[in-house]
Amino acid sequence: LSSMLKNITLTSGEVAYEERACEGGTFATVEVTGKPFDEASKEAVLKLLKYVGGTNDKGVGMGMTAPVSITAFPAEDGSLQQKVKVFLRIPSQFQASPPCPSDDSIKIEERQEMTIYSTQFGGYAKEADYVNYAAKLKSALGTEATYRKDFYFCNGYDPPMKPYWRRNEVWFVKE
Repeated sequence: LSSMLKNITLTSGEVAYEERACEGGTFATVEVTGKPFDEASKEAVLKLLKYVGGTNDKGVGMGMTAPVSITAFPAEDGSLQQKVKVFLRIPSQFQASPPCPSDDSIKIEERQEMTIYSTQFGGYAKEADYVNYAAKLKSALGTEATYRKDFYFCNGYDPPMKPYWRRNEVWFVKE
């Protein structure tokens, strides 16, 4: 999980958000295009789960990290384009030399440490929820904050079988 360098929670209107640092590292990623957000996300996440579950050149189960981080690419009107890139941080003991994925749609890449603006919500998050909370976060940040507008991260922290107290977050990357 991300290391918290500073953890400022601010409330503006109806949404609370915080500014915090997220550690970088080595991530497994899958990109899916041409499908609606929820369908594309599910497809990409299942591939990553198979990879960390042992579908790799070492046949090793690595265990799961959180969050699963889905890059959303908003259109002009705030809706999401039919493209996602899902990131899953490689567990610590495999960071230095991650096993090679058996599925060639999975790429291993470095992600730099970044500072994010984050807002949190519960439930089983779908596209509409992420779009809604991204709009609330945008509104709460107002015009003062500078962040990337071409993408944002939709994050889920819980396994599907966890029915209560679920944690989801929308992250804007501070510029």
